[in-house]
Amino acid sequence: MTVKPLVGAMFALAMAGSLSAQAAVDKPNILLILADDLGYSDLGSFGGEIETPSIDGLADEGLKLTNMYAAASCSPTRSMLMSGTDNHLAGLGTMAEALPHEPFHQGKPGYEGYLNEKAHSLAELLQDAGYSTNMVGKWHLGKGVDQGPDARGFERSFALFEGGAVHFKPNTTNPARLDKVTYRENGQPVELPDDFYSTDFYTDKLIDYLKANEGSGKPFFAYAAYTSPHWPLQAPDAYLDKYRGVYDGGYAEVRDARIERMKQLGLYPADMQPANRIPGNPKLPQWEQLDEEQRQYQARLMEVYAAMVDNLDDNVGRVIDYLKESGQYDNTMIVFMSDNGASGDNHTRFYPHGPDTDNSYENLGRENSQVDYGIRWAEVSSGPLNKFKITSFEGGISVPGIVRLPEGMSRSGLVTTRMRVDDLSPTFLELSGTPLPGDSYKGQPKHPITGQSMLPVLLGETDDAGVKNEMAGELFGNLYYHEGDLKLVGYRDRRSKEMRWELYDLSVDRGETNDLSASQPETLERLKQAWMEYADRVGVVRRPE
Repeated sequence: MTVKPLVGAMFALAMAGSLSAQAAVDKPNILLILADDLGYSDLGSFGGEIETPSIDGLADEGLKLTNMYAAASCSPTRSMLMSGTDNHLAGLGTMAEALPHEPFHQGKPGYEGYLNEKAHSLAELLQDAGYSTNMVGKWHLGKGVDQGPDARGFERSFALFEGGAVHFKPNTTNPARLDKVTYRENGQPVELPDDFYSTDFYTDKLIDYLKANEGSGKPFFAYAAYTSPHWPLQAPDAYLDKYRGVYDGGYAEVRDARIERMKQLGLYPADMQPANRIPGNPKLPQWEQLDEEQRQYQARLMEVYAAMVDNLDDNVGRVIDYLKESGQYDNTMIVFMSDNGASGDNHTRFYPHGPDTDNSYENLGRENSQVDYGIRWAEVSSGPLNKFKITSFEGGISVPGIVRLPEGMSRSGLVTTRMRVDDLSPTFLELSGTPLPGDSYKGQPKHPITGQSMLPVLLGETDDAGVKNEMAGELFGNLYYHEGDLKLVGYRDRRSKEMRWELYDLSVDRGETNDLSASQPETLERLKQAWMEYADRVGVVRRPE
């Protein structure tokens, strides 16, 4: 369901183009909080058992978006967020890290591995509209000195340029690959303090930046791109023992409890059929196939993951407290989401451990441990949805979304309308009273913003569930196409290397349990053709057969 409107008079005037000078000063602030690899059901407000009262408070005050989508991995999502258009147009048709291994992508338009020159930048557009622009955390949109946030419209920025890093101060004596990373503030190299922990430090910086803006007369756009709870699983000591014993019941018990809570919260109907878990096998055992020592180790991995999410929530709370104490909270739009689904990756295949790495049970979560939590816990974090990050199934691209609107526009409830990360730029621009920039910027050709403003839906002005009736994407050969509630999924079979095609009706099967491809071959072919047209339109470069 989509709840009904409550729109402030000032905002109505602004949207009609009748802003007075005072109203212009009162343009809403915008705070975008992006978590990294957070699963669909990890938050308390989305059914999880992890304590997230600060984020849940935003959900209680505002709107829970149950059909929010991202790309299947981090940098493509970030390119869509910044540009308001498809990642294949914005430069991240594939991740920069993958380009050396994908020669058929190298040198192709849209596969530059950074936010390219033809992509608009949300920060530049909001800066032109009179906003103070601030960014902390993971950039992942280009490592060149002319590709950072400072070169794309952020007045203040403290950024990690790689896709992942240790969360504590990197080891420079015996560095592992994850220690060899780049941090820059306003484009300049920086030395991290000895007590550095990513989430805490980013929050400190963000609050400093917002304090520096006080009294300027400018509204702010703040982008908090946290790296938590991205691998490696590491958390401050104060959080490491908080969830002892919570996960001793194992994967299925925790997942089932989450799904039941989601139904109680009204996120899904009581008869919703959750996704089927991957069958157990020697390389991917179920809980009952583990011995006691293995269960203890696996439970500890999830305890550390929960500790990271708990710490993330505390830091979100610190930002909220600052906004309230400084009198800016009421006039701030806050958006919270994850950059993709839960991660089932085994990163040690690509990021070997360093000489000081210690992944013993007793050391898990501390500075020199580097572990993932694996596919089984990713299935838990995905809740009732199918699969996880990198895939184009619902668990890979559906993310928790929360919007807390400024005072005078605020309302609460569930929004089931389908939205995606590329819709954020036009939403923020409309909120700020800024027209879309078209196909050029300062005389340079640009790809037009193709995302759709979410504002009419967020304000309750429409309950049209087809606002984003058609939606398509691709990453690493994993693809999807939405036509209303019909969803085509394509992927390459690992064994045969042939393309597999599946078809689902999400209106009755959000868990993707009933493949309709055999029973509806004409629909399957029609959506395949529609995806091909999308691919040609945005320049998807397909893997040679």
